[in-house]
Amino acid sequence: MTAPDTLLDLYDRQFRRSSDAHGRLLEHDGGPLVRGGGAGNILTGRRPGLGVTGAELDELIRRQVADGTAVHWRVHGHDRPAELGERLLAAGFTAKRRGTVLVGETAALTGEVPLPAGVTIRRTTDPSDADRIAEQHTEVWGEDLSRLARVLKDRMANRPDSTPILLAEAADGTLVCSAWTVLREDSDFAGLVGGSTLRAWRGRGIYRALVAHRARIAERHGYRYLHVEASDDSAPILRRLGFQAITTVTLYDWTPPA
Repeated sequence: MTAPDTLLDLYDRQFRRSSDAHGRLLEHDGGPLVRGGGAGNILTGRRPGLGVTGAELDELIRRQVADGTAVHWRVHGHDRPAELGERLLAAGFTAKRRGTVLVGETAALTGEVPLPAGVTIRRTTDPSDADRIAEQHTEVWGEDLSRLARVLKDRMANRPDSTPILLAEAADGTLVCSAWTVLREDSDFAGLVGGSTLRAWRGRGIYRALVAHRARIAERHGYRYLHVEASDDSAPILRRLGFQAITTVTLYDWTPPA
């Protein structure tokens, strides 16, 4: 297995260049930040860091919210300066989610995983399934994730081959888990996204089966590594499969005052 430090360097060089972990195009703002699309602004620092601290850092943060648009700022655990998260909180940001960035070697993850009786996996390009996925993720996470349907419908319409979307369904048609893969042309990594499983169906191998299914897709396209920003529920499963943790990502949100 490739050393974690080597993987982190490769991750930094590839994911902080032209697009983010989900394949969205990013624009450099002329300074130390990279700005992406999506709901509001998605910001991330360039390698190796922002290059400012203290009052200069506070001013940099202030400029990002000056136009009153919602901001989502992705902070990696190895980002510099280390005070960035603290400064964002002081500026009115809220730490929303923290994930662990894990990387696995594709060839080691392609083995078949048995599914529970009656559960099947299929690929979809049907826009109505995007609505079902958004509803399923909303149920799993307990927050409104309806915006996910818009993202997936855009992928289905404009980039279906680079975003294969998989559904795991029970015999009665219940969508028990959904996941997709981001196949970037400029990367050695295929990104695994989604994988949220209904609580009643957890611990039965469905998530592992979807990892293996996506690994086979990535292998056919020549990707050496799989990359996941894993929740606390998924990270232990992925570690057992052979993934290595290389850093963390915390999402800090700023919402304009009413």
